[in-house]
Amino acid sequence: MTDGCAVPVVRLELGALSSASREPLELLPCQIQRQGSARVSAFFCPAVREAAGGKEVSFRGRILRGQDVTVPSGYMGIVLKEDHKPCAEEEDRCLNVRSTFQSFTQWNLETPPSADDVLVMSLTWPKIASAIHAPVD
Repeated sequence: MTDGCAVPVVRLELGALSSASREPLELLPCQIQRQGSARVSAFFCPAVREAAGGKEVSFRGRILRGQDVTVPSGYMGIVLKEDHKPCAEEEDRCLNVRSTFQSFTQWNLETPPSADDVLVMSLTWPKIASAIHAPVD
């Protein structure tokens, strides 16, 4: 039973998926307390060094260590953008395709990336799910 309140709907507009651009994607270990657009390419131009444990870069005086991560076969990464922010939580939302990606650079703060990182482990789920649901001989 519902309490009479309408549940907001999130609609994904995937019409532009086939023509969406592919852009490099960097996953940084931080949260930015800002809403709105940012000229990231003007301010984040990493001078990446190859190090023993993968990639290394300095960001605001801190060492970041990174690795390239590939999206599992048969899947595609999608960057979505909301053109209009809702005025209330109950308002429906619409997300549009901004770009796509097949790989990205995951950065950790000072620790080398590894297969034990939560993000990397989560990307193994499609393979595990396929094995779990495969017919048993």
